Amino acid sequence: MRTAEFNRKTNETDITLKINLDGSGKANVSTGIAFFDHMLTSFARHSGFDLDIVAKGDIEVDCHHTVEDVGIVLGECIKRAAADKVGIERFWDCSVPMDESLAFAALDAGGRAFLCYSAEFTYQMCGEFETAMAEEFFRALAFGSACALHVKLLTGSNDHHRLEAIFKAVARCYGKAYAVTGSAVPSTKGCI
Repeated sequence: MRTAEFNRKTNETDITLKINLDGSGKANVSTGIAFFDHMLTSFARHSGFDLDIVAKGDIEVDCHHTVEDVGIVLGECIKRAAADKVGIERFWDCSVPMDESLAFAALDAGGRAFLCYSAEFTYQMCGEFETAMAEEFFRALAFGSACALHVKLLTGSNDHHRLEAIFKAVARCYGKAYAVTGSAVPSTKGCI
């Protein structure tokens, strides 16, 4: 089983995360930010990763530190659980509709971190979640997991639907890119 557990404690956050890349999409998430919990639960379901996340952060300030640091820890756990990446699919892209919204994501789990993100929102907040923090989360996730991630919101008018389509598209990419479908490292270099 490809599993990992990691705890990251700073003056701003204390995050413990467990992941099983070969799970069934089960989630036990507690960040203190209800909308973010909803998105992370959706991420687990649509990636097929089992996630246990307990995050305590200075959310009385705002959600920034908690959201970004969960992205860092999730990325680190994905990287650790995948280890040498033997047999993974590596590349995946996906479009996900959520009612009137449509999001596109593409992922290369090739060991080079990058984020290209294009999404605009009508409101600053969705529940207690700052919509601008989605980009920070995905940047932290991409860099923590050493992946090149491209995200583009193609259409939509409801910020909840927009964010959910984005999270689901990225989740599907991670789940499919990290699926073991072969027996070799998917690189001409022989390692990732």
